[in-house]
Amino acid sequence: MILPAILYFIVFCYLPMGGIVLAFKNFNYQQGIFDSPWVGVRNFEFLFSSGTLWEVTKNTILYNIAFILVSLVMEVLVAIMLSELAGKWFKKITQSVMFLPYFVSYVLLAALVYNLFNFEYGVVNNILISWGQEPVDVYSNPGIWKYLLVFFHEWKGLGYGVVIYLAALTGINSEYYEAAKIDGANKWQEIGWITIPLLKPTMIIVTLFAVGSIMKGQFELFYQVIGTNSLLYSTTDIIDTYVFRMLTQTFEPGMGTAAGLYQSVLSFLMIVGVNYLVKRVEPDYSLF
Repeated sequence: MILPAILYFIVFCYLPMGGIVLAFKNFNYQQGIFDSPWVGVRNFEFLFSSGTLWEVTKNTILYNIAFILVSLVMEVLVAIMLSELAGKWFKKITQSVMFLPYFVSYVLLAALVYNLFNFEYGVVNNILISWGQEPVDVYSNPGIWKYLLVFFHEWKGLGYGVVIYLAALTGINSEYYEAAKIDGANKWQEIGWITIPLLKPTMIIVTLFAVGSIMKGQFELFYQVIGTNSLLYSTTDIIDTYVFRMLTQTFEPGMGTAAGLYQSVLSFLMIVGVNYLVKRVEPDYSLF
């Protein structure tokens, strides 16, 4: 029964690893992957000397740290709020409405963002003009996208994360809360001394998995919403979009593969490092 899963990972994950050799070659289509001339680490030297790699690495790490922290706080907070609601139907409706954006494709999200912030006929600028204010050219302002991308990432993924923590909350034994009430604890004390500590294992596991993809970024979000708007690259370009442009616009498979290999090595080091820290603090919650 696990054979299809094994074949999937072999075909789509392990066999393509042979393409790593492109990072050390000057690829041309006539000679192919294995017959193209070797150039050693020249591709890496160009990436590091250009200065672009540092910028996209910084953007990738900072965005994903923001995604992880904001998601962790909001998902735990909203899950606890929903679990404390008394109205059964209101709770279900609220949970369903929050979960709907998860099923919205990034293409539709990009269309939504464009219609909100378009300079000429966007909803936001129309509201500003109706209030007698000057319109804002959001698509020429790199600074504001640091906040917009975090907001829309959280808007899209909040419902899914809340479901995970709600499932963890249902597994908490109600006897803990009954004992706390007998001891005179109020609702805030129950949340602070029972709910959050018992959610800690789930929070750590979810965070560890998120750290595992911290260098991967959110390619669909950045590519669909930002596209090829070079005016915003300084604050919105991440490793994935940089590699994609290398492969599709500048036609440099060697450079793109070198950047991808650099990304994979950093991801591995970050996973091992974070897992080591967790193992030192809470050995039972570490992945290995």
